[in-house]
Amino acid sequence: MNVLRFILQKEFRQIFRDKTILAMMFVTPIIQLIIMPLAANFEVKNVNIAYVDHDHSTYSEKLINQIGSSGYFIIVGAPGSYQEGLKLIENGKADLVLEIPPGFERNLIREGNQHINISADAINGTKSTIGGGYLMAVIADFNSNLDVNIKSPNSTGSPAIAINVKSTNWYNPRAEYKYYMVPGILVLLLTLIGGFITALNIVREKEIGTIEQINVTPIKKWEFILGKLIPFWIVGMIVFTVGLIVMYVVYGIFPQGSLLLLYLFAAIYLIALLGLGLLISTFADTQLQAMFVAFFFMMIFMLMSGFFTSTDSMPGWARQISNFTPVTHFISVVRLIVLKGSGFAEVKFELLYLIGFAILLNTLAILNYRKTT
Repeated sequence: MNVLRFILQKEFRQIFRDKTILAMMFVTPIIQLIIMPLAANFEVKNVNIAYVDHDHSTYSEKLINQIGSSGYFIIVGAPGSYQEGLKLIENGKADLVLEIPPGFERNLIREGNQHINISADAINGTKSTIGGGYLMAVIADFNSNLDVNIKSPNSTGSPAIAINVKSTNWYNPRAEYKYYMVPGILVLLLTLIGGFITALNIVREKEIGTIEQINVTPIKKWEFILGKLIPFWIVGMIVFTVGLIVMYVVYGIFPQGSLLLLYLFAAIYLIALLGLGLLISTFADTQLQAMFVAFFFMMIFMLMSGFFTSTDSMPGWARQISNFTPVTHFISVVRLIVLKGSGFAEVKFELLYLIGFAILLNTLAILNYRKTT
């Protein structure tokens, strides 16, 4: 244990001696956690729309004004023909083109129906689908408020029967996207810091030659790996605490569930993640090799963890891969505890997953480390 104490002293001195590493571990996550949630926002707003009005009637003007005042659309033009409207889509100036045909008001009053044409730029499928849905909702609201529909009774002369639906948003009452994104970004920053820095740790010892001095000591392999893991585990827990403070001070998000349970998961997740970084460093011979291998795993973690897209919408094989990544389980747990206030009973299986990952990855790191002189 004396040898382990000396390894820990060496690691802490090495961490605090390198100002660049200190900035990477403490300053960079704070800046990213403040900036990234403002940019990583998948809400569809400010949809550019152009309209082609062949009718120029009171009803068509009301419809256009209602679209412009909805808060979701920016009217970028009023071309004289449908072909000119398509040119705006081709040039990237418009996302939607609404074509109002001649006789729009007359047909609504006399016949009670009228077709209109909506064309959407589907390069961005999400924006076209949601933007088109917004437009259809505005048109439906416009249609329900038309004088001809309000005043006309049904065939029996009695008032029309309508079902009023009122919705309530649980756990995120104002439906703000930041409440969903910020906990996930905190997990990803913790993942990037823990994964990259520990992956470079042992390799750096190899490159500067100090690994040879360590190998001739009577230190056991598990003591060496533990000595490398503990300092960065402590640093990771401090970064996690700072992230929670930033999350509360900047975005007003405070965990609804148990802080103790949240820290328990963070502690075990860091052990698993640091074990992966140390495992990578035992395979690599240079820091460049370790960085590329770590980057490969980090990209898989980011894309398949459920941070950007829900894992439920992935194909079956992708969901299986996602379940074999510790990031998936930790992101799910952080969102459940922070936003929903879930207790231990709801997340106990995720805890078993993370414990399994921690044991497996650290055991492999110990077994793969070779003491050579």
